[in-house]
Formats: sequence, C-alpha cells, structure tokens
Amino acid sequence: MTVDDFLRLRDRAVLVMGVANRKSVAAHAARVLQEAGADVLLSVRSEARRRAAETLFPDTPVFVCDVEDQTQIDALASQVRGYLERTGGTRKLHGLVHSIAFADYSGGWKPFHETPREAFLQSVDVSCYSLIAVSNALKDVLDPECGSVVTVSISTTRMAAENYGFMAPVKAALDSALCFLAKSFSEFSRVRFNAVCPGLLKTSASAGIPGYVDSYLFAEAATLRKQAVQTEEVAAAIAFLLSPRSSAINAQGIVLDAGMSINYFDREIVARVVGGGDRAGAGR
Repeated sequence: MTVDDFLRLRDRAVLVMGVANRKSVAAHAARVLQEAGADVLLSVRSEARRRAAETLFPDTPVFVCDVEDQTQIDALASQVRGYLERTGGTRKLHGLVHSIAFADYSGGWKPFHETPREAFLQSVDVSCYSLIAVSNALKDVLDPECGSVVTVSISTTRMAAENYGFMAPVKAALDSALCFLAKSFSEFSRVRFNAVCPGLLKTSASAGIPGYVDSYLFAEAATLRKQAVQTEEVAAAIAFLLSPRSSAINAQGIVLDAGMSINYFDREIVARVVGGGDRAGAGR
C-alpha cells in the first residue's frame, strides 16, 4: 500500500446511485472515489440522466435504473455482475453508495397532517425501500468480507421544519432500515451499512424546496465555524465509510453538521432575536 492509497480503495469496484447533475452528492462522491483510485460504476434514473452522467464522467460505466421498478433493479444487479465478470472474473462489488430521494410536492405545499397518502408512500418507496431492494438484489456480488453500503440521510429527523414537508419521517425510516439491513446481512456476511447525515447543503435538489435558502442561511449561522457543510465534505465522509479504514463502523449515522446541533443558543443568533447585544452576550 502506498501513502496515496490510505483509504485502500484503489481498484475496488463501487456502484454510486443517484447522480443527477454535477452538484449532486452522488456526483461529488463519485469524483472523490475516482481520485482515491476506485473503479466507479454509476446508476441513474433515466436515459436523459445517463447522457448527462456520461458527459460528467467519461469512460465510466453508467447504468439506468428507476428504483420504483423491481425489474430494473434486477437488471441493474445483472449488469453489475456482468461488468465484474468481464473485468476480473471473480471480482466482487466492494461498495454501494445510495444517494436517492424523492418527494412529490406537485399538489402544492401542505401542512404535514394533510400529507397525501400516495405522495408519502411513493417517497418511502424511492427514498427508503430502494435501499432494501437494491441491497437484496446485489447481495451475491457484494464482497462478503469487506463490503460497505452507504446511504445519505439528514442530520436530524426530529427537527420539524415545515418546509421540509414529509421527507424527515421518510429519512427516519431510512435510518432504521439501515440498522435492520446491517443485522440481516450479518447472518451471512460482514457487509456494513451506514449513513452520512449532513446538515443543509447547497444542491440543485434543495433549491426546489420553498424557503430553503432562508433555512440554509440560518443553519450556516448556527454552525460553530459560521460556514455551512460543503458537499465535498459529505463525499469525503462517504469515501471513508466505504473504506476498510472504517471497518468497525456499522449500523451508524455519521452526523456532518459543523456543530450546528449544539449551537442554537449562539450569542449572535440570540442577539438578532432579542435585539440586545449586551444582554445576549452576558452569558459569556
């Protein structure tokens, strides 16, 4: 092993699901993994996204898989298996990055108690159940000794932010599902399941959430460093969790919020609300 292969990911095959555009978490993760020497495979939702991904990642295999369709999930598993056989005979898939989420707000923004049944169940299917379905489909090609599956959650599912709609409860289901997957897979392998749980990010997907910019700026002010979490930082954490260097971490959610969760009583934030700098700073 050389110094530049500290993560021990060189030549290991990793499937990254969910590349939407260059700003997406999946795209950043794929770049970091390639920089670490991993053999990256991509999976996207549609042919249009395949073309976009091929532009972003030339000479990288790109498969199409709409995770709402079990037939396509099975086809993806077959394609990954075929790629591994063509490139190494008995090669195994070392890692899976699940960066997929969807919520249909086309019916307009509603209070949580008015959440449409179909929209909620579709979101659970795409954002949570897909991890279960894909992991099951790939169980025979995942490396049973050091395979690693990483999904993307959020820093907390107990903060009831109105403009996040029903996605937090869906992410809570995802957080629980990865624990049950870790336990289930432990019966026949040492494949690990973990999540990165970032604070608010500046991505194309988040741009479509009403009021997100204001929430993002507040979250940034609440961090200890006064700088929001960067997508590159999330990608780096994903690479670490895929690496054998994180071999003792299993069934965990790694929170990446730059200290936001401990800093809601920050002096500057309190001062903005109460309007008294001296009074707000009296506690320090």
